[in-house]
Amino acid sequence: MNIEFNRNEDSNKQLVYDLNSRLKKIYAGGGEKNSARQKEKGKLLARERLQRLCDPGTPFIEIGAFAADGMYLHEGGCPAAGVVCGIGYVSGRQCVIVANDATVKAGAWFPMTAKKNLRAQEIAMENRLPVIYLVDSAGVYLPMQDEIFPDKEHFGRIFRNNAIMSAEGIVQIAAIMGSCVAGGAYLPIMSDEAMIVEGTGSVFLAGSYLVRSAIGEDVDNETLGGAATHCEISGVTDYKHPNDEACLDSIRRTMAKLGAPQQAGFDRIEPRLPKLDQKEIYGILPEDRDKPYDMREIIMRLTDDSEFEEYKKLYGQSILCGLARIDGWAVGIVANQRKVVKSKKGEMQFGGVIYSDSADKAARFIMNCNQKKIPLLFLHDVTGFMVGSRSEHGGIIKDGAKMVNAVANSVVPKFTIVIGNSYGAGNYAMCGKAYDPRLIFAWPSARIAVMGGAQAAKTLLQIQQAGQKSRGETANAEEEARSLKAITDRYESQTTPYYAASRMWVDGVIDPLDTRRVVSAGIEAANQSPITRRFNPGIIQT
Repeated sequence: MNIEFNRNEDSNKQLVYDLNSRLKKIYAGGGEKNSARQKEKGKLLARERLQRLCDPGTPFIEIGAFAADGMYLHEGGCPAAGVVCGIGYVSGRQCVIVANDATVKAGAWFPMTAKKNLRAQEIAMENRLPVIYLVDSAGVYLPMQDEIFPDKEHFGRIFRNNAIMSAEGIVQIAAIMGSCVAGGAYLPIMSDEAMIVEGTGSVFLAGSYLVRSAIGEDVDNETLGGAATHCEISGVTDYKHPNDEACLDSIRRTMAKLGAPQQAGFDRIEPRLPKLDQKEIYGILPEDRDKPYDMREIIMRLTDDSEFEEYKKLYGQSILCGLARIDGWAVGIVANQRKVVKSKKGEMQFGGVIYSDSADKAARFIMNCNQKKIPLLFLHDVTGFMVGSRSEHGGIIKDGAKMVNAVANSVVPKFTIVIGNSYGAGNYAMCGKAYDPRLIFAWPSARIAVMGGAQAAKTLLQIQQAGQKSRGETANAEEEARSLKAITDRYESQTTPYYAASRMWVDGVIDPLDTRRVVSAGIEAANQSPITRRFNPGIIQT
C-alpha cells in the first residue's frame, strides 16, 4: 500500500460516511413529532411496515431514497418524496413495494412523489414483478397541483399503469392503512386485491368536509369510507384487518400462494466472492476525478473469483468489454478504461474518452451479448467521445452512432453503475437513464453532466464576457475570477450524484461494496420477464 492508495481510501470512505449520514436523515422521514402522532393512532411507520412485510435477512434494494432531496424547501421539504419504494422479498417472492410515508405532509403527493411511483411501476412492468402498495396518503399536495395533475407523466399515469399491469397479469395487492383520498382512491381499488385496516384505513373520493361543502351532507369519515363501510356495504375492499400487523401478515400469506413466474433463462451458477478484496476499491479509485487508473482493477473486485474474460483486449482500449459473473449470474461488462494506453499503432488513447475503435468494439460486443442472451452491465467513468479533426475524419460520429444504436436496441436487460464521470454523449452511449437501464445507481464519487465543471465554467464565462462586450461593458481580472468561481460552484453542485438522485436521474447512491448485491437483485428480477423482442443490429453491421 502506498501513500496515494491510502489517500484515495480515506477520501472514498469519507464519501461513504457522508452517504450513510444523509441516508440516516432521510430514514427519519417527517421527524419525531410526526412519527409519534402516527404511533398514537396505533399505526406502524412506513419503514416499520416494510420490515414487517419483507422476509427477514433478505436484501431490500431501495429505489429513490434521495428523491426530492433538497427540493420543496419552501414547503418544509419532502424526504424521500414522501414514499418508500424498492425491490424486496415477501414469502420468498421478489416484488416491488411502494409505501406512503404519512409522517411527510400526511403522505401527500408532490411532483417527485408521482415520478418516484411511476419509476417503481416501470420496474415492476419491465420485470413482471408483483406490486404491493401500502397506502397511507392525503392525496395530491394542492399548492402544487399544476405540477402533478394533468400531464402524461403525472398522477393519472399511475392509474393507467394499474390498469395495464392488471391486464398483463402482473399481480397488484393494495393495503389501505391510512387515508386514501380523491384521485388517490383509485390506486388501491384498481389493484387486483384491496385490504383495509379498521379504525385507521379509509377510502373515498371526497372527505367529510368536501361532502358537506359540496352537497350539504353531514357525515363522518368512518361512515363515509371506513373499513366497515367498504367491507360490509359497498364491497369496494376485499379484506378487513384489525391492525397493521394483521394486514401485513395477510399479504405475506397471499404472496406465498402465487404461482411461479416464467423465466427469461439467464445463466446462473453457484455464486463466488471475488478473490481480490472488494474493500480495495476505496484505495484504487482516485480522489482526483481526472486522474487515470486501471478500470480492470475495479472490475476484478466486483466479479466472481475476480475473473474477467476480456473481448478484443488489444483493440479499442479506451473501453473494456468482457464476460464475467456477478453473484453467479453471467454478465457482459462494458466499462470505460481510465488508464492512458498506447495502441499497436503507437497512438495514445486518453483515459475515459471513447474513440472510434472503442465504440466499434463496444457495439459488436453488445450485439454478441444479445445473441447469447447475456445481461449487460455498464460501468461509467467517461468524459465523452474524442473530438478534433483526426477523429472527425476517422468517422467518430458514425462509430458513436453504432454504439448508441446497439445500446438503444438491446433486448437483454441493461444495468448501469456510474462510478466516476458521466459526461455528454458518453452518458448516452454507456446506457444512461435515457436508454432504459433496468436499474441505474451511482457511487458517491459519481459526476453527471454535459461536461466537466472547469470546462463548463470557462465556456459559460466566455459567453458571459461576450455578452458584456456587446453591451460595451468590461470586467477586471478580479471580477472575472469571482464570476468564474461562482459559475464553477453552481455548476459543480448540479453534477453531484445526490443532485441526480434527487431528480431520479439515477435510482440511488450506493456504497461501492453494495454493487454486487444491487446487480444480482436486478438480474434476478429481469429473469422473471422473458425476452419477446428480437435484437436488430441495424447500422452496427455497416
